[in-house]
Amino acid sequence: MRLFLSSWKLGDTPALLDDLAKDARTAAVVGNALDALPVPQRQQATGREVAMLRDRGYRATEIDLRDHFGDAGTLAERLSGFGVVWVHGGNPFVLRLAMALSGADELLTGMLRRDALVYAGWSAGACVLSPSLRGFELVDDPADAVTAYGLPARWDGLGLLDYAFVPHFRSPIPESEPIEHVVERYEREGVPYRVFRDGEVALVDQPSTTASR
Repeated sequence: MRLFLSSWKLGDTPALLDDLAKDARTAAVVGNALDALPVPQRQQATGREVAMLRDRGYRATEIDLRDHFGDAGTLAERLSGFGVVWVHGGNPFVLRLAMALSGADELLTGMLRRDALVYAGWSAGACVLSPSLRGFELVDDPADAVTAYGLPARWDGLGLLDYAFVPHFRSPIPESEPIEHVVERYEREGVPYRVFRDGEVALVDQPSTTASR
C-alpha cells in the first residue's frame, strides 16, 4: 500500500510522490470534496489541481465520482488506467459520501491492498482515510453532504490509517484555528491522532512506514 498524504497540496517534498509513482505518471484527479460549492468555483479549483500535477510531469485527468454513482464497475475500469489517484481538499464529509455512492471506498481500498496504484490526498483527501470523521465537524459542515447529494453524511472513514489525520495544524490559513479544537477534543477523548502543518507529508510505502515532517 502506497500513500502520499499531505496537509496542503504537494507539500514541501513533492519528490516523495514521484518516488512512490515511479514511472506510472498518470493521475486521476478527484475533486468531489468540493461538490457542495458553486459549479464555477469547483471547476476552477479542480482545474488548478490538474494543472499543478501536469506541471509536475503527470498526465492528469479529472475523474468525477458523480459520473459513477451506483456503478462501481465503470469506475474500476477508468481507474485501472492510472498510476496515481490524487484526491484534493475540501469537505471530508462530502468526499466520504461520494466515495460510498460510487463504490470508490471499497474499490480504492482493494486496489491499494493489491498495490495497484498510489493514493495521494491532501487535507480532506487525507482525512477521509482516518478511522472516523468525528471531530472534523468542528471544521467542516456535515450538512454539506445533503447540499451536494441530498443524503446525510457518513461518519466512518476508510480506516486505512490507524489514527486521525489532522491537517493545517498551526498553519497560516483560517482552518488552523478550529483545528486546535479538534486536537483538544481528541486529547480529551483519547482518540489517536497525528497533526500535520502545511508543507508536511506522511508517506506510507508498506511494509515500511515513514513520515517526512
